[in-house]
Amino acid sequence: MMPPHPDRLARARLLAAPSLGPAVLRELERITGRPAGSAYAQEPGGPFLYVGDVLPEALRTPRLLWFHSVNAGTDALLAAGPWPEGALLTRTVGRMGERIAQYTLAWVLAECQSVPEHTAQHSRSEWRRLPSELAAGQTAVVHGTGRIGSAVAGLLRACSVRTVGVGRTPRAVPPGFDRVVLAGSAEETAALAGARWVVSALPLTDATERYFDGSRFGAMRGATFVNVGRGATVDMAALESALRGGTVRRAVLDVLPDEPAGPADHAWRMPRTVITSHSAGITADEDVAADFEACWGAVTGGRTPALAVDTRRGY
Repeated sequence: MMPPHPDRLARARLLAAPSLGPAVLRELERITGRPAGSAYAQEPGGPFLYVGDVLPEALRTPRLLWFHSVNAGTDALLAAGPWPEGALLTRTVGRMGERIAQYTLAWVLAECQSVPEHTAQHSRSEWRRLPSELAAGQTAVVHGTGRIGSAVAGLLRACSVRTVGVGRTPRAVPPGFDRVVLAGSAEETAALAGARWVVSALPLTDATERYFDGSRFGAMRGATFVNVGRGATVDMAALESALRGGTVRRAVLDVLPDEPAGPADHAWRMPRTVITSHSAGITADEDVAADFEACWGAVTGGRTPALAVDTRRGY
């Protein structure tokens, strides 16, 4: 994606979603040197940039120069309708990789120390020693080798866990990984069979929808599955079947295909599964301000920001 021309950007209005708090608005105004207006119910009369969580239909117009999303995921934005031609799309990542990495490591260590089982015993006032295991020397297969996947792999690797990344295209091994294999290859199947943990940090695209299907879950040999990516990358029926059949030991799901999950959602009743409410990598106000400022510096310098999204690929 090409950045907007500096002349047009200099004349553009800054618009912000109503959901943004006063502290974020003050930072946006400081960074851009212009006041932040509220979202329009109709198309603005001139060029504009918009910061928010969703893009209203009235603002999906050729006058949109740049949309900065306060979220890391942009699949919902792109699925809502055709993206305005030529409009730059950037996203907020902030320290999300660190947060998601800590979340993943917490569940890995909790499982090694039998924390779920100890908690259940406590509720029954039961005293019984339970075994523990070492994370060191075991293997985690991380699907998604971008910023978040690399952060997850790096923290696991710091605990002496072997880390195998799975990517769609050949590439140099990113930081945090011991090695990378291609999605759909025999090497991926072998890695899944040897994994103690399988972590998904995949975005949702046409290529990743229901990526984790019966064949991938069937290739596992008792791995624990942790999803910190997108819920719709998982075939939930296939996951439940694998949990009941034993090829998946347990599941930790921070995301689901349909959110929020109501009390009647079948996912709550899947065996050996813990669901958290899309909270592994909550975006903080300072993340929005810091990432927008980095993008602003790139754009005003005539460069494409590192956090730009390829709207054709979806990430």
